[in-house]
Amino acid sequence: MSLGSVLRARKDMEAQHAEDPDEAAYLLTPSAEQNGRSRRNRFRNWTRSLSLFLTRYTRVIPMLCFVIFAFFFVLSHGARDPTSSKTKVYNNTIQKLKANVNRFPGKYHFLNTFIYSLGADQLTTFGEQQMVNSGIAFYNRYEKLARDNTPFIRSSGEARVVMSAQNFSQGFHQAKKSKKILDIDYPYPVLEVPEGDGSNNTLDHDLCTAFESGEPYSTMSSKAQQTFLATFLPAITARLNADLVSANLTATDTINLMDLCPFGTVASPIGATSSFCYLFTEDEWHLYDYYQTLGKYYGYGPGNPLGPTQGVGFVNELIARMTGKAVNDHTTVNHTLDDSNETFPLGRALYVDVSHDNDMTAIFSALGLCDSTPPLSNTSIETTRQTNGYTAAWTVPFAGRAYFEKMDCQGVEEELVRIIVNGRVMPLETCGGDSLGRCTLSRFVESLSFAARGGKWDECFVA
Repeated sequence: MSLGSVLRARKDMEAQHAEDPDEAAYLLTPSAEQNGRSRRNRFRNWTRSLSLFLTRYTRVIPMLCFVIFAFFFVLSHGARDPTSSKTKVYNNTIQKLKANVNRFPGKYHFLNTFIYSLGADQLTTFGEQQMVNSGIAFYNRYEKLARDNTPFIRSSGEARVVMSAQNFSQGFHQAKKSKKILDIDYPYPVLEVPEGDGSNNTLDHDLCTAFESGEPYSTMSSKAQQTFLATFLPAITARLNADLVSANLTATDTINLMDLCPFGTVASPIGATSSFCYLFTEDEWHLYDYYQTLGKYYGYGPGNPLGPTQGVGFVNELIARMTGKAVNDHTTVNHTLDDSNETFPLGRALYVDVSHDNDMTAIFSALGLCDSTPPLSNTSIETTRQTNGYTAAWTVPFAGRAYFEKMDCQGVEEELVRIIVNGRVMPLETCGGDSLGRCTLSRFVESLSFAARGGKWDECFVA
């Protein structure tokens, strides 16, 4: 099966499995990734830039259990164009290549007529539809709650994040309307939490100065990535330069060309595979995936001593929402908003937050979901078995999703909590999760002591 047909099939599956798209086994299983040799998984390793690909785990709501609280966290907005700075860099690489090479043969032939046309920073049409699909999925998964409840929706303030939240609400409404249910609350309000210098915002990191600009924290990610790039990128660059005489590509140019595979694909309304994807081998895509994973792990994850602290404010908000008690936090919480029932209501059944992938990496770490992952090697690639399931491709793709569930179960006196990330039920080892990935609410809250005490926030402003 060609990659293009796989991607188109995936989009069809999202529509066909709208009742619960999480139940669709899309492209990758853990064993397939660990073996790393399945052709149909060749381009699975696009990490954060790819569309949502789910793995098959047991995600259905357990028998004799009833979800009474559902919090949908959109790990990242839908698929977008490159950032404004990156789109200039990518365009420069293309212009350099076309200026230096007179004729592009074989698999490079498409470059003879290729014109760079990617925009900057905005959601693509594909990304907009991803978020509509997410809203449909959320409604159908929690229909018993969603029939009579409207989600409280928050969004970080950047335009593409706000648009993602609006598209999500459109999908939720669409699903509700399809069931012939009157929806007088639509369009649902979206609370925009301001971004910018000095703004307290649990959905967008910015305040911890040691993390943002201090050494060694602010450069740990790039240093780990550069070390790893040196182990594999020179050989790829040499191959490209041998194929394209006089191209004179640098290592940076090579990474730029690899980046154009996912960005070019999600620029297509139907997710048609970019021709750039076929310029690299399957093994090279696995290396690229691990390179991106190192960036998240040492940038915002447990590999950075201050990474998890950037997610503490959100975790304390989650505790408040699950327990119905006021937020107790002295880090990134915006108390002007969170101290008001109008802008941070408690006791609701459905919540939705939309944020950025970097912030969600920090939040997962603050929740302890990455505690079993040993420090990642920056000199050799590691499989997901070695990393205990940690890879950016599984945690923070575009339009990635996390469900936080609180449920009543027959025969259990206390409410139970479960977390599902991109279709994977998390084991919740820090609070003694059972075989279905559930902890009691009290043990779940107790396991979040790192967040409750503010993480390492006191180290953020040390001169």
